Amino acid sequence: MLDTFTVAFFGHREIEYFQETEQALEKLIESLMREHEYVELLIGRNGEFDQLTASTVRSVRNRLGFRNSSLTLVLPYMTAEFRDNEESFLAYYDEVEVSAAAGGVHFKSAMQTRNREMVDRSDMVVFCVDHPSGGAYQTLKYAKKHQKPYINISSKGTALGL
Repeated sequence: MLDTFTVAFFGHREIEYFQETEQALEKLIESLMREHEYVELLIGRNGEFDQLTASTVRSVRNRLGFRNSSLTLVLPYMTAEFRDNEESFLAYYDEVEVSAAAGGVHFKSAMQTRNREMVDRSDMVVFCVDHPSGGAYQTLKYAKKHQKPYINISSKGTALGL
């Protein structure tokens, strides 16, 4: 059985420093794939950071020829977009999951419940948080509170102590 290292990614809907963020993600993802036997990468699909992370994972895997990872989209609940485009989603992501924990909560809190579930199941969490508000920031606070190892790749957020 493979030794799996699980990493979840969270960031703001909009990325202020796109190139800097992409370069940091490339370096980190390549390092994770080189250092671990198998890497499970968990992401949402709720903004620019999630989209950038997914495309960067695919790019790094193609460039290096690495197949020691899985890119898993974790949805907070079943969406019409997924149902209507399931084949496309399954062609892009290695796996698509619907959060078990978020299934029994009100849809307005499902996203945060899904995020906490992803943090809890991860060995490390990667953030791109550059201001103290929003869902990604709330998830960062949750990870800190639960002493989960994390990295904030936002230089602005790191400078602010986030």
